[in-house]
Amino acid sequence: MNPVPTLLERAQLVAAEIAENAAALDRSGTFPAEAIARVHRAGLSALTAPKALGGRDASFLEVYEVIGAIAEAEPSTALILSMQYIHLRTLLRSRAPAHLIENVVTSAVEDGALINALRVEPDLGTPLRGGLPATTAERTAAGWRISGRKIYSTGAAGLSWAWVWARTDEDEPRVGGFLVPMAAPGIHVERSWDQLGMRASASDDVVFDKVEVPADHAADIRLPQQWGPPEGAQAALHALLVPAIYDGVARAARNWLAGFLNARRPSNLGDSLASVPRIQQAVGEIEEKLAANRRLLRSVAVEADAGEYLSASEAALLKLTVTENAIAATEIALRLSGNHGVSRSNPLERHYRNVLCGRIHSPQEDSARQQAGRLALTLDTKGAAQ
Repeated sequence: MNPVPTLLERAQLVAAEIAENAAALDRSGTFPAEAIARVHRAGLSALTAPKALGGRDASFLEVYEVIGAIAEAEPSTALILSMQYIHLRTLLRSRAPAHLIENVVTSAVEDGALINALRVEPDLGTPLRGGLPATTAERTAAGWRISGRKIYSTGAAGLSWAWVWARTDEDEPRVGGFLVPMAAPGIHVERSWDQLGMRASASDDVVFDKVEVPADHAADIRLPQQWGPPEGAQAALHALLVPAIYDGVARAARNWLAGFLNARRPSNLGDSLASVPRIQQAVGEIEEKLAANRRLLRSVAVEADAGEYLSASEAALLKLTVTENAIAATEIALRLSGNHGVSRSNPLERHYRNVLCGRIHSPQEDSARQQAGRLALTLDTKGAAQ
């Protein structure tokens, strides 16, 4: 009797399948529909959904391992899947009515339906830096009418549900998430994503033109001052999965480099490049950064499973540290491989373009360090006063 494969083993099987098409997806910049379908067929598309609704209610460690394995093969697919995991769990902790949560979660479990939050706007940028969205929800007799434009909408073409960040048209505006079915009339996805890396994430613009939703689809709206940074399990999941993607990219770069160095045998050396002490030392520096990442991410996952969550400041610093280690490791691989590394015929240049996108995800370097510094100086001031 064959043992049932673990979630990680299933993810590794899917990763081996989708890796074959990663270069083509990068060139086309199209939504990775087949890769997402393979993820769903493997039973991995709704891991953070509750067991009562058919999900797995997977642990932090399990979802970290799954995302890392998928990212090593095709990181855009991993990013779309990360957003799915984060927002399925966020939805459970929102103020959305139970029947709506059940509808979204059941569609994710049974059909592989995707959900993501659409928050970023042309003028607002990321809401994490403050400001009210231009996207407006107008009260109607039957519910709400939503109009606006969202940019950098990861996986837009494949979404079934969108958690749309908008403000109401009330005298004292409320702000929050409106749960919108992406098949509703008035929604248009504009192909705009043509970035250096993570090209298959299909993070296109989404235009909402007087989109009608029922009243209870105002799933979680509050006065602006009532919103704070994500906390607890939600913050931990975001802090864990986003950097895990770029760590996976760096591991893919390391793996390609190891194969290249072992295969490359210059005639003047009489052996492979892998035998050169200077090369071994440089690869050891890559291993140093990847080992630190692995220990950091695993410890965060294990602690979160025990109910010990990072503070918002720690989460930002974790993301910053892991992504910078991943970028540095990939840059070392580029230096060691020379012209071969930047050739479009080899995957390393793709890995490098992808890993650089880790710096773009919120929280970014300046805000992460400013927040941490401000907290440290406040603590120091309090300590000195005592």
